[in-house]
Amino acid sequence: MPLQHSGGPPRFLPCGGPDPALLAWHHCCGEPSISPSLSHTERIINGQDTVPGLWPWQVSLQNRYGSHFCGGSLINENWVVTAAHCEFKPLLHVVILGGYDRTSRADPVQVKNVITNPDWNSYTLNNDIALLKLASPAKLGPHVSPVCLPPTDLHLPDNLQCVTTGWGRITYILADSLECAKYWGSQITSSMVCAGGAGASSCQVRSQIPAADEGVWTLTGIVSWGSGNCNVNTPTAYTRVSHFRNWIDSVVQA
Repeated sequence: MPLQHSGGPPRFLPCGGPDPALLAWHHCCGEPSISPSLSHTERIINGQDTVPGLWPWQVSLQNRYGSHFCGGSLINENWVVTAAHCEFKPLLHVVILGGYDRTSRADPVQVKNVITNPDWNSYTLNNDIALLKLASPAKLGPHVSPVCLPPTDLHLPDNLQCVTTGWGRITYILADSLECAKYWGSQITSSMVCAGGAGASSCQVRSQIPAADEGVWTLTGIVSWGSGNCNVNTPTAYTRVSHFRNWIDSVVQA
């Protein structure tokens, strides 16, 4: 299904959209130039490096000395979504597009503006999401392209297989609500989703968790918080992107 936006045709469509004639001028979302293999699990920490084009929406947030401190996802040629707790500062930080490990030095892109969700709570880590407006549009191609955004009514069934992307990857199973509540109780809110806890951990590496539907990848969550000691048996909390779809659209289309 194509992404629907008010005010005209969607700017980005899954490549399998219903109107191929439009795709001559639309860019596809959620389809990497290299199809990922999910037959094995890799840890983000000490995991196997990814390759160019495998996760073309993966963004590295770096300081001006080239040190990676957070991840993000390209959602169109002008905007990146990331976690609010990353505290991106345009005068101190840059965005790296098309990188494939944390030492990649693709051309840095300046950020014009940072829009943090107005309900972000740094104490509870609720509503942990921010948008970065690029100072110049991203040059889209095989190694740089956007991920699809979920609809507001996206239902995530328990035990859905997802992948946390970063410089390496982990195949995750979404934790069911009872299991998540057992670990975190009321700390988990409706704006969050749990994943992991079965021997794998993103270990506080800032990354994104997309899920595939017929080969098209949708951004399901943004890593937010978890156990302080990287316990691989404890679920990690992610920002539930579908909860913020209306807010994202209102900012991007303003």
